[in-house]
Amino acid sequence: MEFHEEAFVLSARAHGDTGVVVDLLTETHGRHAAYVAGGASRRMKPFLQAGARVIADYRARTSDHLGSARLEPVGEGPSGLFDDALALAGLAAAASVAQGALPEREAHPGAFFAFEALMGAFAIPDIWPAIFVRFEAGLLEDLGFGLDLGSCAVTGTVDDLIWVSPRTGRAVSSDAGRPYADKLLKLPPFLLGAQAGLADGDVGAGLDLTGHFLEQFVFHPQNRPLPPARVWLIDKLRDAGRL
Repeated sequence: MEFHEEAFVLSARAHGDTGVVVDLLTETHGRHAAYVAGGASRRMKPFLQAGARVIADYRARTSDHLGSARLEPVGEGPSGLFDDALALAGLAAAASVAQGALPEREAHPGAFFAFEALMGAFAIPDIWPAIFVRFEAGLLEDLGFGLDLGSCAVTGTVDDLIWVSPRTGRAVSSDAGRPYADKLLKLPPFLLGAQAGLADGDVGAGLDLTGHFLEQFVFHPQNRPLPPARVWLIDKLRDAGRL
């Protein structure tokens, strides 16, 4: 088995004295682990950071074996974020969520493009936390657990949708949900359309929403908690007054 395509590095860990095993996110081959000879060298370390974009030349004897890869960097990667600790926390969280949620060697192009969009947004401090929420919502959709926000689950109306059912992921209107408000999840308006602005509390509500369904449908079935990097990101956003 072999392929040659662009990928994002999700993680890298030492393997032997000089090599590393990287987890790559590709468009057409999904999440793939690969051994990189010499990956522990000073020359290669900068483009083996989470979020680095590379061209991967991957080869494996069979689809069941850990393959090897030669990597070439594309662009400056995450080095442009080194002066922004909050964006770096967001990048670490996104890589950890993608790595933990996506099954290995299963194509999920939607997840690849969602990660790509988020990487481009990290340079814009005012908007990337909302894009992070959209990234997680897109990840859920690509895995088959997308939120149904088109109309109210009870009445069918498309107006005044302000909650989401924590059981079904369907939107609920203000009137239909008012008696059950303490049991429903808040639906931030920016998830309903690009024209909606961001109000105080919207990003926090969005992270609560996507976190609930990631935990319920993706991580809990694996007997795993949400990644610690995601928890740390929420703490950092709260400390920065961004939630």
